Amino acid sequence: MILVEALLGTLLSIINIYIWVVIISALITWVNPDPSNPIVQILRRLTEPVYRKMRQFFPTSFNGIDFAPIILILALQFLSQILMRLF
Repeated sequence: MILVEALLGTLLSIINIYIWVVIISALITWVNPDPSNPIVQILRRLTEPVYRKMRQFFPTSFNGIDFAPIILILALQFLSQILMRLF
């Protein structure tokens, strides 16, 4: 039981960290960052594959605004709540 709780805590921490990565990535796009910046490259490598997968299933852009980060954050929050309630 302790192992399951430890794994769940680790998974919830990873989800929380990834939510912050998505938030930071979305905020950085407001300032038109330099694409050769290593931090920008890391953030894009961490978020773009997930955004691309989401865009395959449904449109995330409306009137020129990309809602993929918001949708992803809501999905991760939903997943986090489900995991906490299961255990």
